[in-house]
Amino acid sequence: MAHPALDPIPLPRDRDHVLRPVREVPRLLREEPVRKVRFPNGIDAWLVSRYEYFCAVTSDPARFSSRKDETEPQKRQISRPPVNQPAAFNRSDGEQHRHYRRKLTKEFMVKRIAEMRPHIQRIVDEHLDDVARHSTPVDLVSTFTLPVPSLVIAELLGVPYGHRQAFQDAASTSMSLHATAADVQQSFAKLGEILGRVFDARSSDPREDLISRLLHEQRDLDREELTILCIGLLIAGHETTANFAGLAIATLLQQPDQLAKFTAHPERAGQSVEELLRCLIGIEGGGGLIRRAVEDVEIGGQLIRAGEWVAASMAAANLDPALCPHADQLDLDRAPVAHVSFGYGPHACLGQNLARAELEIMLVSLFSRFPDLRLAVPVEDLPFRDDMLVYGVRALPVTWGARNGEAPVTTG
Repeated sequence: MAHPALDPIPLPRDRDHVLRPVREVPRLLREEPVRKVRFPNGIDAWLVSRYEYFCAVTSDPARFSSRKDETEPQKRQISRPPVNQPAAFNRSDGEQHRHYRRKLTKEFMVKRIAEMRPHIQRIVDEHLDDVARHSTPVDLVSTFTLPVPSLVIAELLGVPYGHRQAFQDAASTSMSLHATAADVQQSFAKLGEILGRVFDARSSDPREDLISRLLHEQRDLDREELTILCIGLLIAGHETTANFAGLAIATLLQQPDQLAKFTAHPERAGQSVEELLRCLIGIEGGGGLIRRAVEDVEIGGQLIRAGEWVAASMAAANLDPALCPHADQLDLDRAPVAHVSFGYGPHACLGQNLARAELEIMLVSLFSRFPDLRLAVPVEDLPFRDDMLVYGVRALPVTWGARNGEAPVTTG
C-alpha cells in the first residue's frame, strides 16, 4: 500500500475568507507537516510546514540548495525558465551567493536605514497629502501603498522616479502567473535599457546613491551583473512592501480592536509591525521557498531523496503553535517572536530592515492622519491578487469623515 504522504495532492490554494489563511494550512501543520504536493506546472515537491522544519531546510544550504533549473516547481501552469545569471544570487549557494550579497549588505544595515527614516517620512507625508486632496473613495494601492515603496527604492538606487512605471510593470509581469517568458524578458530588457542610461550618467557624475557606489567601489562588477542586481532590488524593493502594506491596512480595518491597539500605542509600532508581518505571511500562503535536496535527508520522519524538491512554507511556519500561542490570531499585544516572514538562514531577505521602517512609518502616518479611515466596500468585494505569485489586495478603496446620515465632525 502506498504511503499517503507519497501520493501528491494539488498545492493547497483555496481559502474560506479573503483575509484568512489557505484552508489546508492548519490541517497540514497538525497532521502532515511534510507532505508531497503537485504544483500547477506539474512538478512535485515536499511541502514542509512546521516552524522547526522550515528553519532546518532554509538554514542548511549544504543539504538544501537554492539553485534552480527547468524542473523547478512553480505556481504557474506553464513553467518559466529561471534567471541563472550569477548575479541573481538568490538562486545560488555558498561563495557565489556570499560574493554578491556582500556587495549590498552595508546599504541595508540598521544604521543606514535609520538615516533614511526622515526621508521616508517625507515621501509618506507627501503622498498622504495627495490622498487627502482626492474626493472619496480613494484607492490606497495606487495612491499610497504602491508609489511610496517604489519611490523609496528608486531614490535609494538612484533611478529617476519618472521611470517608476517601467519597474512597476516589470514587477507585475515577473509576478504574474500568466505572463510568458517572452513577456518577462521584454519587460526586463526595457528596464535594462533605463538602467544602462543611469549607469552611463553615474559613471561620469557619481552621486549619493547605491548605483554610484556600486559603479565606483565595486569595479569588478560588469554591466550585466549590475543590471541583474539592480533589477532584483527594484522589483523586490517595492513589490513586497507595497503588498504587505495593503494587506496590513485591510486587516486592521477589519479588526477594529487591533486597530485601536495600534493607534493607542504608536510607540509600539515596531512591535505591531512584527506581529502584522507574521500574520500577513500566514494569509498570503503561496508555495513557499523552493529548495532542492542535495543528499538523502530525513525531515519529520519522512525521507526526502537527493534531487527532490522541497517547498518550505513561510505561511505555515508563522502559524505554527510551536512559534507562539494562538498563532492563527493577530494580537498586537504580543511580544515580537522570531517569525520567518523574511525567510531564515543565509538567504534571509536583504532588505528586511528597510521594509520594516517603511511599514512602520506608512501605517503610523496613515492612521494618525485619517483616524476614521474605513473601507468603502465590503472586504469580500475587494479585488485580490489571485493571479500573482504573491497573494494580496489589488485595490483598496477607502473613505473617511462623516458616514451617511451623520453630521460632519467639527473642531474648534
